[in-house]
Amino acid sequence: MRTITRIYIPAFFILFALSCGQADKPVTPEEVGISGDSLEYAAQTMQEYINEGLYAGIAVRTIKDGVTVQDERFGYADVEEGISLGEDAIYRIFSMSKPITTVALMTLYDDGLFSLDDGVADYIPAFRETRVYTPRDDGFVLEPQENAMTIRHLLTHTSGLTYGWQPGSYVDSLYSARGVNEWDAPLEEKIKLLAAIPLKFQPGTRWEYGLSIDVAGYLVEVLSGMPFDEYLALEVCEPLEMDDTGFFVPGEKHPRLTTLYTRDEQGRVTSLSGSAGLSEDDEADFNDIFKKPAVLLSGGGGMVSTVDDYEKFCRMMLNGGEFNGTRILKEETVDLIMSDQLPEAVKYKRTHGYGLGGQVEYETGAYSWSGAASTSFEIIPAQKLIMLTFTQLMPNDHSYAAKYMNIVKNGIQED
Repeated sequence: MRTITRIYIPAFFILFALSCGQADKPVTPEEVGISGDSLEYAAQTMQEYINEGLYAGIAVRTIKDGVTVQDERFGYADVEEGISLGEDAIYRIFSMSKPITTVALMTLYDDGLFSLDDGVADYIPAFRETRVYTPRDDGFVLEPQENAMTIRHLLTHTSGLTYGWQPGSYVDSLYSARGVNEWDAPLEEKIKLLAAIPLKFQPGTRWEYGLSIDVAGYLVEVLSGMPFDEYLALEVCEPLEMDDTGFFVPGEKHPRLTTLYTRDEQGRVTSLSGSAGLSEDDEADFNDIFKKPAVLLSGGGGMVSTVDDYEKFCRMMLNGGEFNGTRILKEETVDLIMSDQLPEAVKYKRTHGYGLGGQVEYETGAYSWSGAASTSFEIIPAQKLIMLTFTQLMPNDHSYAAKYMNIVKNGIQED
């Protein structure tokens, strides 16, 4: 079991700070280099989205130089019931689980249990014989992996694994036929099913979003000898006091779980229902699938969290792996996560590379990712800036988040 390093600040230093009168002194946005007018405009814009019925509820939070300069909620957690969006609202963060899973795996990297360029099959032998789909003029062949899939490939989505979403694709059709995307079986069983399906391309030659981070979550189990959820709680969530982050919402917290919405034909929000990838004999309202213990511990998209919890995670990352005296990762490991790790020949976006578990903007160094229910975060280390935007809308529409973040960034006052 890992030993978590805690740094204790002597009480007399705290008392000295309090005696100087700093604890009660309010800090204006301008004092940390951001325009208060811009923040006010950002809030007005979010309220307009609510007024127009485009989103049920929106929560935004911005931290600059360690100071929370904006923390506001607009609209409802449940429109039909008239429940306002609360400060402690719990959200389905879906793919914003990926950076958290990445951090959990990288704690084991810090412990020296693997290297990023180790072969995945060295730890999960089922992938040793996984073939690669290779199209030909007269059909296709299944070839051996030219370069073995590595852990770095998993964390950068260059593994050859996909999500099975592309119509007309042979490999994607196998994902659907074999049910690897359904949340109906334990992680180990899903990984064995996945390893029996051909890779969509040779590892390290392309970027494609997929189940790679779910495999990384299983790798945590293999390396730690613990169930993924238990390891995640012990080594990440508990030290960071992320008390509402996990794979399901306990019964006593159900009233805090926000309703999940979609849009009707007129473009206005309406409650979302449907099976959401559950097996046919276990259909349930999509709003309820996080209300019972998870069968599949999906590190790629299976978590819930709060704005408070995700802020703590972001603060830890911005602070080089340490938060409130607790070190989760080495500083150099955080640098790896938040820097472009793609092979030179692989392109992701014109403006972005891809780090480990999240994208990295070339110009600013911002590390960010989002979730299927329209949640987003962005960390800009050079500006000591964290922005969080949460709602619950599917299919995802992150236009409100992009608008909010652009207004905030345009309000940054240069020295």
